[in-house]
Amino acid sequence: MRETKTRKGLKLHVVAGSYVVLLGWHLPEEDCDGLMGFSIHRTDHTEDEAYYLSGQKAFQETDPGFPPGTPHSTKDHPVQSFQWSDYTAKPGHDYTYRVSALKGDPKNLTVHAEVEIKITTEAPEASDHDIYFNRGVAGSQAYARRFGDRRPEEVPNNAAYDWLSRGLVEATADFIDECEGGRDGLRVAAYEFRYGPILDRLKAAVDRGVDVQIIYDARKEFPREENRKAVAAAGLAGVCKERMEFKSAIQHNKFMVKLREGAPESVWTGGTNFSEGGIFGQSNVAHVVENPDVAQSFLDYWAILHEDLNGEPTRHKVEAISVLPTGKPPAGTIAIFSPRDSIDALNWYADIAGKAREGLMMTFAFGMHDVFKEVYRSGNAPFRLALMEKASGPKRTKEARKAEERKIQVLRNMPENTFAIGSFIKTNKIDGWVKERLTGLNSHVRYVHNKFMLIDPLGNDPIVVGGSANFSKASTEKNDENMLVVRGDKRVADIYLGEFMRLYSHHAFRESLRFRGSKPPKPLRTDDWWTDYFGDTPRSVRRRFFSRSS
Repeated sequence: MRETKTRKGLKLHVVAGSYVVLLGWHLPEEDCDGLMGFSIHRTDHTEDEAYYLSGQKAFQETDPGFPPGTPHSTKDHPVQSFQWSDYTAKPGHDYTYRVSALKGDPKNLTVHAEVEIKITTEAPEASDHDIYFNRGVAGSQAYARRFGDRRPEEVPNNAAYDWLSRGLVEATADFIDECEGGRDGLRVAAYEFRYGPILDRLKAAVDRGVDVQIIYDARKEFPREENRKAVAAAGLAGVCKERMEFKSAIQHNKFMVKLREGAPESVWTGGTNFSEGGIFGQSNVAHVVENPDVAQSFLDYWAILHEDLNGEPTRHKVEAISVLPTGKPPAGTIAIFSPRDSIDALNWYADIAGKAREGLMMTFAFGMHDVFKEVYRSGNAPFRLALMEKASGPKRTKEARKAEERKIQVLRNMPENTFAIGSFIKTNKIDGWVKERLTGLNSHVRYVHNKFMLIDPLGNDPIVVGGSANFSKASTEKNDENMLVVRGDKRVADIYLGEFMRLYSHHAFRESLRFRGSKPPKPLRTDDWWTDYFGDTPRSVRRRFFSRSS
């Protein structure tokens, strides 16, 4: 949901996802003389509470002397930016946000202009697209302060797991549990298929008469051996088929098709493996599409994979049921499947990304392919963000990694581009910040496992691309993969954009702390700090993007 309002020259644009609310505002440059910043007040009508949101900086003149990193109310220590995000919102809540432009001096702040907007956050399951992002930030201050230096399994009552899941595993279980015996069916395709509680749910579905058929990766030792152990433990061997052919690739899908009376009804997909690490460790999403046509396309694809043919016949069959659009995708939702005969799908993603007019956001779990380097070098969008697990990707030698890092750095130096690399706080020596830890559940991908792209997400015709594929040559030509392409659905775009900004901001801030070291944060400024938000500057582009100002 998104709303815009202007009052006394102060324009506010609010975008509500499910757990994130993005706020962007604009004040004419000629009205900014003496501007000290912006306060943000939130009223939660659902839980009947109201307060000012907090920032991390204070004026030197009125600093209460708390340790660095202590929250400060924006009422007295305003935000010196034209964009803010509320990462404490809850799904399906009614909120009013009031933003006030403050002038005066630190000891006597006065309201120059203010505007407020009432908005409702999205419930994850409120449409034919049900979207569930896990927390995805185990290495965080929130985890450390809640659970200390403990692994999730060391925290009583599954409290850490519940916090990390943020509804993802519960939604997965519900998708299975809602199947009725003697009436419904499930067709499952999996890469890592070893999270016991979910496999037990599938076994319970089998026992109550649901027609369950499963295929999973068994081409290489990992994840084959762990998958086999989990399948045997759950008693699912009788409804499982191992994928063995085409040994140079991996069965990288993670989806379930639900059938009612034999007809496909909906599909559960995304980038989340059926594993502890996938659900609770890395950043991931489960995306349920309640659309029979989309579910049918996944069922047709599952049938091809179930044949377990070698590479070439599989590619031909997949391309026959998954024809790429020409130009922009059609309005609505389609699926793109792999493996394919070429990187045509990758080139198509890059083509539509390069034609973004306002903004482009992408995640990269395994480095950035050359076609996307070119997008970030010469694309149309003036505002381009990228969130990466690592700058180098899976390079074999130190020299190759360094060369790739140099290429990424060249892109990072461009004013249109802002990148963030996965990180966490590894020491208590940074003033005011608690040492963080990871879950230990993942070894290959520790932070960013998402695979999605947002093209002009705040426009009237947004495009969201996401699924299991890593925007790579291997994921297009070799692996079994699926991607959803959703065009024109603002609700889907709002949810994905909020979660992207949450993850991006989390890791970008931790990168900045590494560069800052133990130096305390600079205090709020009393000069014309706002000048950099106007003219031909990256901050000006960011202001215009989030406030929807020309």
